Amino acid sequence: MNQILELKGRFEQRKSSQRPGAPTLPQDAVISLDHFEELIKNLLQVQAFWTKQPSFIKPLVSVYYDQVIAKSNRIQALLVQKNEKANGSIVGAKFTSTGEKKHIITHCVTLEAIQETITRLETARSFIQDHFGDEITNTDVAAITSGKIKADFGGFPKTKLARIIVDTLRVEKFGVEQLSVVSTVPSIVTIYDTGVNTVDLLQKVGLSKIELLDRTTMRLQPGDFELLQEKAPYLISMSVSDIAKLSPIVAATEEVDSKITIPAPNNEPIVGVIDTVFDQDVYFSSWVDYHNLVSEDIPDVPWGADHGTAVTSIIVDGPSFNPELEDGCGRFRVRHFGVTNGDRASSFSVIKAIKQIIAQNKDIKVWNLSLGSMLEVNDNFISPEAAILDQIEYEQDVIFIISGTNKPRNHPGKMKIGAPADSINSIVVNSVDSEGNPALYSRDGIVLSFFTKPDVSYFGGDQEKKIKVCTAMGTKKVTGTSFAAPWITRKVAYLIEVMGFSRELSKALIVDAARGWHKQDSVSSLVGFGVVPQNINEILHSANDEIRFVLNGVANKYETYNYNLPVPLEKGKHPFVARATLCYFPECNRNQGVDYTDTELDLHFGRVTGQTIQTINDNIQAEDGRFYLGESKVRLLFRKWDNVKSFGEKLTSRTRPRKSYQDSGIWGFSLKMKNRLQSNDGNGIKFGIVVTLKEIHGKNRIEDFIQQCSMRGWLVNRIDVENQVEIYNQAEEVIDLD
Repeated sequence: MNQILELKGRFEQRKSSQRPGAPTLPQDAVISLDHFEELIKNLLQVQAFWTKQPSFIKPLVSVYYDQVIAKSNRIQALLVQKNEKANGSIVGAKFTSTGEKKHIITHCVTLEAIQETITRLETARSFIQDHFGDEITNTDVAAITSGKIKADFGGFPKTKLARIIVDTLRVEKFGVEQLSVVSTVPSIVTIYDTGVNTVDLLQKVGLSKIELLDRTTMRLQPGDFELLQEKAPYLISMSVSDIAKLSPIVAATEEVDSKITIPAPNNEPIVGVIDTVFDQDVYFSSWVDYHNLVSEDIPDVPWGADHGTAVTSIIVDGPSFNPELEDGCGRFRVRHFGVTNGDRASSFSVIKAIKQIIAQNKDIKVWNLSLGSMLEVNDNFISPEAAILDQIEYEQDVIFIISGTNKPRNHPGKMKIGAPADSINSIVVNSVDSEGNPALYSRDGIVLSFFTKPDVSYFGGDQEKKIKVCTAMGTKKVTGTSFAAPWITRKVAYLIEVMGFSRELSKALIVDAARGWHKQDSVSSLVGFGVVPQNINEILHSANDEIRFVLNGVANKYETYNYNLPVPLEKGKHPFVARATLCYFPECNRNQGVDYTDTELDLHFGRVTGQTIQTINDNIQAEDGRFYLGESKVRLLFRKWDNVKSFGEKLTSRTRPRKSYQDSGIWGFSLKMKNRLQSNDGNGIKFGIVVTLKEIHGKNRIEDFIQQCSMRGWLVNRIDVENQVEIYNQAEEVIDLD
């Protein structure tokens, strides 16, 4: 097998050269005067509504679009406040609940901004009526912006008037969203950010007991939640039940086994586990640093420690009692935090505990979280639990591996995953059976109607073959995603702690290994990108006819690129197919609803053709002179706004060598950054890329590749596993200076 190669070279960076042009309508677009009349009527109703509401609440106006709308096609000259762009007033986004998906985007603005928008629409309507009749076309808009029409533009510059007109094209209506939910248990409620202190605002509404989780999210008792819905339902952005029934362990049986032993721990890596309480009466307890964070007021239950103890047993010593699942990762020490001791938990309490745990244990980079809710995730917002994990992963150099949650035996049909398996930055793991098929208890992913979850899958046991775990009562045979996730945690911990890879590259290596060559077309809502290989060596090596290399980088400007990667030629052609995987950890904003990730990195990789790249996945986003693709299409085809992108060419019996566009056979990378809110939000974001080239004739060309890369200035490092293990062991040695 070939070793993985780490390439180190210079990535160039440049600002975007694109400048906004004059507003235009699509070729066949027509906007009627009736449409303007309807929008003006909508806003007059919105204005009348807000004049009757308390003056201390800043108005919220929702824009209902006719499609999933790109940032560039959202309103820019409507609902504009003084010295602020319309995009800056967005406080929420969701999709319609029925029919074709369409954006509903909520703005927080002043009454003056609403009146100004009405005035602008009335001015545009009058101008169209005076100069074009009952409707306006793209040709008419071009006549305005080009100066062909000499007229008074209602006191606006001609481009501003054109912008007002173009803004209305994709807007179906304006309105006020009002949430109505019946809850008999405490709820975690998020209100829209109106710029007013949440406690002060809600006290004025009439609420007294407010337990804040963050600036706009709180826990409310049923009576207070009902009062909020009665007095100000328009303030509520989202809500979920605080009391979550945990996803069950599936099919557990006990068998006493007292033969297992373990040596004393030495310098093994430490993995963090957040789970149920831990039973210290187990053979591997010396490997576990246990912290019980459950309140003493909460009584213990007989089975309370089973789940957490079982999960930790796999991470510490799983292959010892599952020799057929030997993964080559060795043993790990665990710092275990018990946050619940039963089958129910308060999301509010767990979230606060997680924040405290991570803040006080900064030496741990890899965390396992196999707790999950029975409740299905919402299509329009991320769960509070997942949001806090994503925030932590953006702010700190850590990664969570999360179980995909289990479906009850008696549940008919599909069931969506439960929190926190909707975490975007984490690695979410579902289960497969021994044949690699989705386990019967696996739940369906796809988060916010778009994001790939689960990320990957692994064997979690089935009716024919279960996984062994260890508890104080001996070993148990179990099945469940809770017991698939720890095996991935072991691999990620090995990649980060022992091999020294960044978390970005470690996640990319896991995803890339799961995807392989067999799966290039789609991502499964049950399996994710695929099933991760069992042995770590299958991730850290490639086949003899493959070249796998990794790159780390930091994006600081619009484009980060390198057009200097030599790929070996044979008779002037490239005898390879390629695949690439990109991972990064963007800032996320739960208040933005379905528009959750703030930064997009658009990866272009392939053969260099002059000044552009012929990408291996035909990615034509942001290419000059190419046709426009709608937002829904680029999200579907090129995973726009997803923080994991994995794509490749198909390998079939008909695959032939690819044409080289240059005599030297140069390929290139280009990462183009886009930000939803502020233009510099993504600056400094780290990324990891894994590329695999497969020689279609079965030849080993890795030495040619290394030589050519070295000649072009790349520093090529062969990843020697044995050498890296030795380096780790020496670095962790405790030296006695006495």
